[in-house]
Amino acid sequence: MVTAAIAPYDALLLFSFGGPDKPEDVVPFLRNVTAGKGIPDERLEEVGEHYYGFGGKSPINEQNLALKAALEAELDRRGIDLPVVWGNRNWAPYTRDAIAELEERGAQRTVALVTSAYSSYSGCRQYREDLAVTLDGLGKLGPDGSTTVQFDKVRSYFNHPGFAQANADAVAEAFEALATQGGDARAARLVFVTHSIPTTMEAASAVSRATYSEQHLDLAAVVAADVSARLGFDVPWDLAYCSRSGPPSQPWLEPDVNDHLGKLAADGLRDVVLSPIGFVSDHMEVAYDLDTEALATAADLGMNAVRAGTVGTRSPFVEGLVDLLLERAAIARDEDVAEATVGTLPAFRSVCAPGCCLRRDGEPSGVPALCSTDLRS
Repeated sequence: MVTAAIAPYDALLLFSFGGPDKPEDVVPFLRNVTAGKGIPDERLEEVGEHYYGFGGKSPINEQNLALKAALEAELDRRGIDLPVVWGNRNWAPYTRDAIAELEERGAQRTVALVTSAYSSYSGCRQYREDLAVTLDGLGKLGPDGSTTVQFDKVRSYFNHPGFAQANADAVAEAFEALATQGGDARAARLVFVTHSIPTTMEAASAVSRATYSEQHLDLAAVVAADVSARLGFDVPWDLAYCSRSGPPSQPWLEPDVNDHLGKLAADGLRDVVLSPIGFVSDHMEVAYDLDTEALATAADLGMNAVRAGTVGTRSPFVEGLVDLLLERAAIARDEDVAEATVGTLPAFRSVCAPGCCLRRDGEPSGVPALCSTDLRS
């Protein structure tokens, strides 16, 4: 098996959000997600209705296992010997479980791949903090940032060609499905959808080279242009948001996808394709916020709506992730490497800048975060 191409790494951490597996897991899982916010269990039970409607089980765990298997198959196809270990911030297998498995395997330098393509607090830094805090709690984080297992990370990959192509493939398929269901593809509007975040978090994400929304808009333009070329006509598009939470007084990115559908319908639009460009798999925000809520909104408005697939385990995405692993390994070896991108934005950092993607703009967190030039910022 080839090891030189992936050196100095001896393991891959597939690092994700996690989700409940059964009804009795729902509230404990939501306690983990909202830790430190003082939200009572009564409110968590209300939020948990989204999960109870799907039998109390999130799709995300099975999808992570499918992605893990796809990565292992692609690594094997290329003759690369790299064990893949899966861990989650909020549910089993937890970060600490993954670290224990890495140590059992004798891993000394691990590359982490987060199942979020974009750079923001919740999409990148929170994972880096979780690694540092978990290691610190286990007594495995030195004051100089040294760890028993050294961790690096793959850069945010929203503008990697593989992610873009997989999204374009899914959108093109959705336009074909719209036409077969009696919709007018030429008259349809493409609405890209991603997870909303507080505007304070949006402002803080600018440190990463472009804000969270700018990252989405840049990729959306690439995907829309690709789809337009395939279909042979220009596809108009917008970016909308879903899954906001928190008090109504706290500003979050808008427009909400349901509100946006209402505006489009009021303008006379009857055909729409929803593309969950902000998500890598069909987990709860897609299954509930889009497949349940947004499609119901579209139906109530008399619209023909089709939801495009996520990148999931599509070949361009999985192959692109392995390309990113090899790219990161070359950077770790101090080799010159061409970092493949699409759109107008540069490749993002694989070693984050001090103060990168804080929860709020201008407010140091005081929480350690690995894979950065400054452990605390």
